[in-house]
Amino acid sequence: MVGGRSWFAIGFAVGLGATLAWLTVQTVLEVGSLLTLLLLSMFLALALEPVVAWLTRHRVRRSWAVLLVLIVLLAFFAGFLALVVPPVTDEVNALVKAVPGWLKQLHDHNSTLGKFEDRYHVVAKVKQQFSNGGAAGLAGGLLGAGRVVVGAVTSAVVVIVVTVYVMAFLPSLKAFCLRFVAARKRPHARAVTDEILNRVGRYMLGNVVTSVIAGLATFLWCAVTDVPYPAALGVFIALMDLIPIVGTTIGGLVVSLVALSVSLPVALATAGFYVAFRVAEDYLIVPRVMKFAVDVHPLVTVVGVLLGGALLGIVGALVAIPAAVAIGLILDEHVFSRTDAS
Repeated sequence: MVGGRSWFAIGFAVGLGATLAWLTVQTVLEVGSLLTLLLLSMFLALALEPVVAWLTRHRVRRSWAVLLVLIVLLAFFAGFLALVVPPVTDEVNALVKAVPGWLKQLHDHNSTLGKFEDRYHVVAKVKQQFSNGGAAGLAGGLLGAGRVVVGAVTSAVVVIVVTVYVMAFLPSLKAFCLRFVAARKRPHARAVTDEILNRVGRYMLGNVVTSVIAGLATFLWCAVTDVPYPAALGVFIALMDLIPIVGTTIGGLVVSLVALSVSLPVALATAGFYVAFRVAEDYLIVPRVMKFAVDVHPLVTVVGVLLGGALLGIVGALVAIPAAVAIGLILDEHVFSRTDAS
């Protein structure tokens, strides 16, 4: 007996608590991807809130303001597709037309492809792979790729739908959350919440500024080095730059591959340009822009993005700086104010 309770009751309570804790952890792990999508939706809604709030202050109903923001975003996406689809279509058509010529060169022992085939016997190896079950593996790979595409489309739809709902009902959601705060502290909590939302919007504006810088740098580089489609590649890099950690790297790889159509030295120079730009962006441009936009120390910006990316990947890196801003405001209002006054 301990404190009037039997050892059996204590053991049962501890075992039940451990079981519930384990089930909770497993449930969170199972729905982790869904929670990540919801977190991304909340961030996008909060990032677009300053635009919606500005429209509502100019006597536009909130529902119409949300619709107008969505129309502008869709128009921007359509413009991007109008820039990108024609050159991609041309390149695909050129590739399809070039395939018969490549096949003919494979059987020409005097051509470069023919000499390559004579040395490495690529065609024979491909036929052997198909005869040994390679066709089934290829079909499985295509099926897996199809699942990835379907999953990506489903995730995008979930993010868009939840973002629209949060944007439309954000005032009521904010009022509901504030009801958990004592009535006498509610005005102060509302002011802190509004400041957090304001800084999140400014963070998104700073992110857009860095993306515009990356897009302009890409356009100028492609125009100077005669890399094709400079406008489309500039817009592509600007969009990819919105993705922390890997966005600029993936975009730079794509532009470097496009630069191969000019020459190998130009492609290598383009890769070097993006390595240098990535270093400058991570340690010079982004910290200074974020210092101006959300008043966060550059060291906090770098460390926050790295920690967020390590914990939640791209989404974690995306919300790291707004989270640091929110934590900083809460510490200033509720912790440091008390310690400074004591």
